[in-house]
Amino acid sequence: MCGIVGAVSERDVQGILLEGLRRLEYRGYDSAGMAVINNEPRIQRAREVGKVAALADAIARHPASGTLGIAHTRWATHGEPSQVNAHPHMSGERLAMVHNGIIENYQELRDQLRGEGFEFTSQTDTEVVAHLIGKYFRETGKLYDAVKAAIAHLRGAYALAVVHADEPDHMVVCREGSPLVVGVGIGENFIASDQLALLPVTDRFMFLEEGDIADIRKGSVTIHDRSGAPVERAVTRFEHGTDSADKGEYRHYMLKEIYEQPKVIKATTEGRITDSKVLEQALGTDAANLLENVRHVQIIACGTSYHAGMVARYWIEELAGVPCSVEVASEFRYRKHVIQPDTLFLCISQSGETADTLAALRQAKKAGFRAAMAICNVAGSSLVRESDLVIMTQAGPEIGVASTKAFTTQLTALLMFSLALARHNGLSEEREADIVRAIHQVPGQVNDVLALNSEIEEMSKAFMDKNHSLFLGRGSQYPVAMEGALKLKEISYIHAEAYPAGELKHGPLALVDSEMPVVTVAPNNELVEKLKSNLEEVRARGGELFVFADRAADVKAEAGLHVMQLPSVHEITAPIVYTVPLQLLSYHVAVLKGTDVDQPRNLAKSVTVE
Repeated sequence: MCGIVGAVSERDVQGILLEGLRRLEYRGYDSAGMAVINNEPRIQRAREVGKVAALADAIARHPASGTLGIAHTRWATHGEPSQVNAHPHMSGERLAMVHNGIIENYQELRDQLRGEGFEFTSQTDTEVVAHLIGKYFRETGKLYDAVKAAIAHLRGAYALAVVHADEPDHMVVCREGSPLVVGVGIGENFIASDQLALLPVTDRFMFLEEGDIADIRKGSVTIHDRSGAPVERAVTRFEHGTDSADKGEYRHYMLKEIYEQPKVIKATTEGRITDSKVLEQALGTDAANLLENVRHVQIIACGTSYHAGMVARYWIEELAGVPCSVEVASEFRYRKHVIQPDTLFLCISQSGETADTLAALRQAKKAGFRAAMAICNVAGSSLVRESDLVIMTQAGPEIGVASTKAFTTQLTALLMFSLALARHNGLSEEREADIVRAIHQVPGQVNDVLALNSEIEEMSKAFMDKNHSLFLGRGSQYPVAMEGALKLKEISYIHAEAYPAGELKHGPLALVDSEMPVVTVAPNNELVEKLKSNLEEVRARGGELFVFADRAADVKAEAGLHVMQLPSVHEITAPIVYTVPLQLLSYHVAVLKGTDVDQPRNLAKSVTVE
């Protein structure tokens, strides 16, 4: 995910832009750049491959002084990491812009503009937008009108910030599918892709909505919506006490992180999906070529990440029709493998430093796998640096040892990957659009589940004096049951195991009695009727059931059968949503038992040794 910072002020903005970029380093990037309009007025631009420190050194040698500027950190999607592909991009010597997101129709626009005499120096989709705006600036003579005319021709996801030396007192910004926030100051204003970038200069923010286009000046911010109507966006104050280093209003980090999930799931999709499709180049510059020939996927992970991989196997095989294997990294690295031709090696890790996963990746690269891909939450980690394709999750720092938001953002990233792979294997546009629409609904559905917190807290009291528990699920909900069991054992120290519900009669049913609560996840899919039969088997043995069921699944509460009704969700996205009530259940059980929720005994957040 790229990062954008911009400022218009009475003071020199160079230091503000550099500090903003440093604060965006967590997002991951391969190059950084800045463009400032000086007093002549003329655009001074600096771009460097690598860290923000390299850009700072370059600017120290050749200072870029001015009161209006934009800056950017780039994660390559079109063209390799290089100075010519780094942002800001320019059209001529007078217009500069930065861009987050992916322009789907950039190639046809590029051909059209080249035919009109525009010259291209990079392989990026961003330079196409710069020249398109430059074209309309020639026709209209006004930057705002030029940006408005240009974005009417764009397909994809984008956040843009544009400046022109002929209009050195303002910038024009817009967003469609990628985040952009306006920082409100006194006699100065700012923009960024993340409000954290601007905290040194302001704590007041306006969040632009989809389709907004804004004119940013020192003393004013003027916004128009998609229809062209002037609009006001509320100014909100950033509460410094609720950042990642502080629990804020929450009793534990884990609860705070559970409640952050709607926000971080949305952040993980922003700039990567449109209303109807996944933008596969968000996976990397060579994603299309690599995915085209993938005939097998080998997933490697540990712990919670392993459960995410197990869910992904259902998605990959159902949507893409591509065989998928999932294995614990510590097992994979110590056995002889049979490598299928054209196998993509996919590693999942929250930290990117998990010792067994890294060792498996390095072994796989030597063994001749087609390519290595990572799903990870830490941009500078070893896993990210050593992989060919990467999807960064946007969970933010996760302090609680028991993973919550990292897991659901991993699932979100894996579903986007599954759709991108499926497109190369016959998935219809209609089916993809249906699932993408469902992904857009997930943050709201998670909020609906969080609204049940008090009811789940009441349910948790039944587990206080128990020493064992069973978790059941069918299909893609079986790994969700495994994750629920893991959470309960991690933080409450109650022994918990998960089984496919159909396996009950093959052994686990022998354990069922009044002292063995059985937790079941039951979305309304084609397996729900079979699951109901499994529930009856438990009740017949005196077991007490706790069922999280779709409202439409017609599972009714009775003696010994406690039912928590969840919102109706798409069967593909159900594993993401159904994870959340199990997290809340485990949390409340642990609180009642008085255990250390955030730092459970014997466990570490990142397992960096064998």
